[in-house]
Amino acid sequence: QVQLVESGGELVQAGGSLRLSCAASGNIFSINAIGWYRQALGKQRELVAVITSGGSTNYADSVKGRFTISRDNAKNTVYLQMNSLKPEETAVYYCNADLNIIGIRSVTYNYWGKGTQVTVSS
Repeated sequence: QVQLVESGGELVQAGGSLRLSCAASGNIFSINAIGWYRQALGKQRELVAVITSGGSTNYADSVKGRFTISRDNAKNTVYLQMNSLKPEETAVYYCNADLNIIGIRSVTYNYWGKGTQVTVSS
């Protein structure tokens, strides 16, 4: 079994900062791309940022220069540092990972966490 557990979401004022964490656990052989998505009430889930096993990153245009994604491969953990937060970024933030499982290395599986709520007040 594989689990992705997000943490760090909370209520913050506009212009503030938060750091989200996502810890992956279970029978993981390797994590390929891992990243963050968000879904605001009544809207579609959208990509925020993703980081590959080699450290390459991709960000949504709306967060470039304010958000930073990083990963600790030894801990199977990905982080999202969010600065200068805006009220419109209020959403549930989800962790998503493409990974290989011990014993089934030839297949890449995609997993989602349950999300963490980020609320930005104006």
